[in-house]
Amino acid sequence: MTLTQLKVFVLVARLGSLKQAATALGVSEPAVSQALTALRQSLGDQLLTRTPTGMELTSAGQRVVSIASQMVHLAEDAEAAVRQSQGAPDLLRIVATSTIGHAVAPALLQSFTARVGHVEATLGITETAEMAALLHERLADVALGPAVPNAARDGLSCEPLMRYRIAFVASVKHRLTRMSETRVRQLTDERWLVDPEGSDPSSPVGEVLEQLGVTPERITVFANQSTACAAAVEGTGIAPVVEHLWQREASSSRLRKLNVVDFTAERFWYVSALAGDRRRPLVAKLQRYLVTPDAMHAMHQADGGIPRSKFKPPIYVTLWS
Repeated sequence: MTLTQLKVFVLVARLGSLKQAATALGVSEPAVSQALTALRQSLGDQLLTRTPTGMELTSAGQRVVSIASQMVHLAEDAEAAVRQSQGAPDLLRIVATSTIGHAVAPALLQSFTARVGHVEATLGITETAEMAALLHERLADVALGPAVPNAARDGLSCEPLMRYRIAFVASVKHRLTRMSETRVRQLTDERWLVDPEGSDPSSPVGEVLEQLGVTPERITVFANQSTACAAAVEGTGIAPVVEHLWQREASSSRLRKLNVVDFTAERFWYVSALAGDRRRPLVAKLQRYLVTPDAMHAMHQADGGIPRSKFKPPIYVTLWS
């Protein structure tokens, strides 16, 4: 039995999916399956069984999951104690959905670590549905993105971080950009060019595409908003964008915002974390910082870039103060 196997088990139990657990951990689905198989063999029980609605705990699994969760938490406490005794920087683990994670969070965390000093911040990209599990199992300290569902009921704090507007942009050559007004129903049959958040059904863009009834074959996913906009310049489709971020894109002069008159454009990004006594002091410090003018400036001016020496691919960006 290993700590990795226990982490896999509690995440699969919380998320109900091997695939989502793999995404949350930044590993392959076969790696998650192998770790779960090894734990099953070690304990002599299936622990989880596959059902039409997802993975569900067996009777033994229901008894084990809380113990496994405590062991994961204790391991995190042990690691923190060792770091503190060695004088290592305090570790702050952030997860974020794709758009805010690529375009805003790096500059924001760099600004925060520069202010507080002696902090190492890691940034991982995840989906909305995985945030609560990562926070509960203390595999992440803070989540940035859409509001976590049922946060207060589940012992999480979820506070508004930043208001933004979603816009739909297309090439100046696109037929819809020549129209003074566009209706939502006119967008359904278009090709959609999205960043990874557009494939997340719980994200604002994912919800918009679902409301429009856009089928998967009409959606093309790009690495980030910039590459989606670059594709839109060629006139091949419509890109949903965060308006103030799009306006700084090099391609923005060759794109035009559609005037969709029956669409509510304003949305919020939120900051979520464990609530009450379970919240780490460093997390509370970050939450206080996020409402300062310096944080607002970093979020509005950020272009997603950080110095090359501070970039660690492929999943995590690591920033050192």
